[in-house]
Amino acid sequence: MNFREIDIEKFFKAPDKNVKCVLLFGTNEGMIATLSQKFMKTACDDLSDAFRVSIFQMEALEKDISALYADYNAVSLMGGRRAILIKDVNNNLTKPLKDLLSTSTSDTLLVMTSTTLNTKSSLVSFLKDENFGVTVGCYEDRVENISSYVRGYFLENHITIASDALELLCARLSADRKASLNELEKLTTYIGSKRNVTIEDVQKAVSDTSGSSVEDLCYFVASGQTEKAVNAYQALLNEGEEPVMLLRNLAYHFLKLLDCVSAIESGKTPEMASFMLRPPLMFYRKSDFTMQLKIWKRQSLLDVLSLLYKAERDCKTTGNPAEEIASWSMLQISGAAKKLKNVYNG
Repeated sequence: MNFREIDIEKFFKAPDKNVKCVLLFGTNEGMIATLSQKFMKTACDDLSDAFRVSIFQMEALEKDISALYADYNAVSLMGGRRAILIKDVNNNLTKPLKDLLSTSTSDTLLVMTSTTLNTKSSLVSFLKDENFGVTVGCYEDRVENISSYVRGYFLENHITIASDALELLCARLSADRKASLNELEKLTTYIGSKRNVTIEDVQKAVSDTSGSSVEDLCYFVASGQTEKAVNAYQALLNEGEEPVMLLRNLAYHFLKLLDCVSAIESGKTPEMASFMLRPPLMFYRKSDFTMQLKIWKRQSLLDVLSLLYKAERDCKTTGNPAEEIASWSMLQISGAAKKLKNVYNG
């Protein structure tokens, strides 16, 4: 079974004992670390209990897989369900795991983690098609993921947060959940016995750890999220990105919007138009891109493209401040997007 976020939360509230193993894979190491602990706690509340919890490295099991067989079938002397964590698993575990699960009647929960496997890996394919297995893809948190994670963290710790403080906090947090957790714990320590987080608390206690990709920048600008666009632009400059290249990527994004607007004018819905794009949009981009199609019209898009082409020419002129030219252009476009969104929303 492949678990989405809603499935994960349901499982934590009411664990299904028919689930024998969980595989957490992807690039978000912080998310993997957090979820692995939570899944193990559905079998054993005390992860320091040596009778009920074991931890293996895949490298060691490749030398002696019998250690896993023995531990998986062991019974706790003190009673209770056992949990095993295997770190850095790979496809070499697929066949041994099939043999183990087909012959054992143990109720031990097996939790596995990997930052190298993907959806096409044999281990992932095996578990996602079995009722006793759970797979969870753990990738970089997007805006909506960060907000959901932060709300859940404060709910668990019985803390409330003002809406403006939540917006600022989410803008400052990293796409890596481990880094975000460090900042949330720092914020919790800072407020002490207080049970409500204010915007002043966030400003004083939380560093701006948010990273950004070029694609993030394009979506922030085209959606009118000016503060996030500015932060993303500065972060990319600090990473060595050239202003001209950022302008070109932004122009490419608006050309995609223009192509889709042309399709809409010929009778297609925004959803149908965006579906035709090649390469296709990633699933987490679809809602934002569809919203942009609804606020940007042909003439406005042509105006933006003209502005971007002029900005690129100006950046290439010797002596002109390229970083400032690109920044001003993005602010102009983001401001226009914000106005268009306000008009669309009434």
